[in-house]
Amino acid sequence: MVQSYYTGISGLQNSSIGIDMVANNIANISTTGYRAYKTEFASIFEDALSSARVGNSNSIGIGVRVQTAAMTQAQGALALSDRSSDVAIEGDGWFGVQSNGDIEYTRDGTFAFDVNSDLVTTDGFYVLGTKGSNISKDNVLTKKNAEIKLSSIKEQEKLSFPTTLTYPPEPSTKAKFMANLGVGYDPITVGTTVIDPQNNKNYLQLKFVKNPTQTSLEAQYSVTATTQSLDGSTIYDTKTGSASFDVSGALISTSLNTIDNNGAMVSIDLGNGYNGITAIDIPVVSGSGTADGIVGGDLVGYSVNGNAEVIATFTNGIQSSVGKIAVYHFTNEQGLKRINGTRFQQSVNSGEAQFWKDADGKPINGSNVFNFRLESSNVSLSFGLTELIIMQCAYNANSKSITTSDQMIQKAIKM
Repeated sequence: MVQSYYTGISGLQNSSIGIDMVANNIANISTTGYRAYKTEFASIFEDALSSARVGNSNSIGIGVRVQTAAMTQAQGALALSDRSSDVAIEGDGWFGVQSNGDIEYTRDGTFAFDVNSDLVTTDGFYVLGTKGSNISKDNVLTKKNAEIKLSSIKEQEKLSFPTTLTYPPEPSTKAKFMANLGVGYDPITVGTTVIDPQNNKNYLQLKFVKNPTQTSLEAQYSVTATTQSLDGSTIYDTKTGSASFDVSGALISTSLNTIDNNGAMVSIDLGNGYNGITAIDIPVVSGSGTADGIVGGDLVGYSVNGNAEVIATFTNGIQSSVGKIAVYHFTNEQGLKRINGTRFQQSVNSGEAQFWKDADGKPINGSNVFNFRLESSNVSLSFGLTELIIMQCAYNANSKSITTSDQMIQKAIKM
């Protein structure tokens, strides 16, 4: 009789904990990256009561206790976002964030670049990852990378980038021309834009003049190449040469090879055969030329792509990866210690954070990461409301058992 009283009290206490857990899950149904928890109960040790009959015994339970609060590992829905720096993990994995203390782990990928170009969470924690080695001390991009490889897990650092960054000019080294000179004697010019080491756009022009006297069946031309500023005020170099074509108009040979472009040598490619400069007896059309080289640019801003790469974009349209967001994994995710609703720390039960590896043993993120996405809470409202009803019924039943026990005790006292 007295035992039932205390058993009912334990039921009330632990049902109350379960209700608190379910209520907290429902309250966080709109929290980005939230992981729901489910209360698991266990019976308290029983007392065995021997009966008068030999070999027969009964056991009386003495209540219930909360055994653990287990994390629900179901994937939350991936909702659209309007920022590339908002990222979501599909499958296993956690983002690493850090302020001044220990590393914490979260599924909430609501990240943004602050005024210092640091990738941070909404509450100012730094996002961890691997920074590329392609930025010099004077904030110049030294190499254009499509992807940054993850370093070891102990080498992950705050993804902090310079607020000013320059993409250096890549001077032109080769220019290719295409045109038909016809068979007449009118001078033909063709040209293209070339980049010099000082980040200037210059003009490379070729002028073809058919020799008045032809010494063979081949068509022979004099060629003058000139590099100059776009406004024509400065001439950097002038080279002369020749070009010969066979009777069908195909290029046979040329003596014009290179020209100086304000400190950078540019090779001149007139083509071969009918691929390039020709002298065919058909109407002459405007020629064209192309050259390699990239004009320098200044930083426009940083973004995150769908491969978790931090991308720097420049005014010349060039993009390069300068960092990579790391995705951490654990042997037992349910063993993580919750710090608040969406952030966790590793524990003895979870094991240490680790990276997955490819076939060559190199660290990789493993799971898919999507930009312009945020993972919603994995709380199921229908399941939560059902659990709440169950917990409420259990609470009412335990309350009734206490009332009944109290009434029985009162009757026993009166007797």
